[in-house]
Amino acid sequence: MKVALIQMSSQDDKAANLDQARRLIEQAVAEERPDLVALPEIFPLMSDDLALKKAAAEPVPGGDAYGMLQELAARHGIVLHGGSIFERDGEALYNTTVVFDRDGRELARYRKLHMFDIVTPDGKEYRESATFTRGARTVCFDALGTRIGLSICYDVRFPELYLQLVEDGAKVILVPAAFTLQTGKDHWEVLLRARAIETQTYVLAPAQWGRFAGGRLACYGHSLIADPWGHVIAKAQDRVGYVAARLDLEEVERVRARMPCAQHRVL
Repeated sequence: MKVALIQMSSQDDKAANLDQARRLIEQAVAEERPDLVALPEIFPLMSDDLALKKAAAEPVPGGDAYGMLQELAARHGIVLHGGSIFERDGEALYNTTVVFDRDGRELARYRKLHMFDIVTPDGKEYRESATFTRGARTVCFDALGTRIGLSICYDVRFPELYLQLVEDGAKVILVPAAFTLQTGKDHWEVLLRARAIETQTYVLAPAQWGRFAGGRLACYGHSLIADPWGHVIAKAQDRVGYVAARLDLEEVERVRARMPCAQHRVL
């Protein structure tokens, strides 16, 4: 199973961001021939302007981002994980992942569970709950001969979510993100490797990189793939682009056999 993770630097122009995503997906497909391609969190728009976020939101199914993902999945015959988009459902907004199969059919949909409401070490305040409604359930789906679990960004700090995904059969877990520079430089890789080690799964984390909101805010980037032993087998540089790797899904079973943590868990 070959995967490619797209690293973007989305800004406040939805049309331009969709064009950037399309170009990067098509580049990764042409150069790597992956089975699965994954985008970062809220790839259609990065902004601190609530009005722009609301304007960028779209119904699911429907909307420009949804349609583009559906088209590209079918055209290239790939499983396409749409990072996350702003989903509008009545008056509510959700931070939502949508996944499409090789024929462009929707495979899975996940609404982010944990809201990023913090003040970072540099004093910047983030209140995701002021914009989004939290989701209500965990989500796994079957594709490419394995079971895949979904999460988004801040979810990575809550290991109980990942243990539930493993309980539901996941052998690969996706973590699209727009991790802040301040928290990312200290916590990003540590958290992802920890989730891989404790779940004994492949963890795939496509990320936003660079400054946005007129340069006031920044994302850490460093999209990466961690194997079930916690080794980082691919990591992006500080630029827009992608990383790719081939996953040996039998390694999940080998690691679990050597270190049968699931059998030893008492809580």
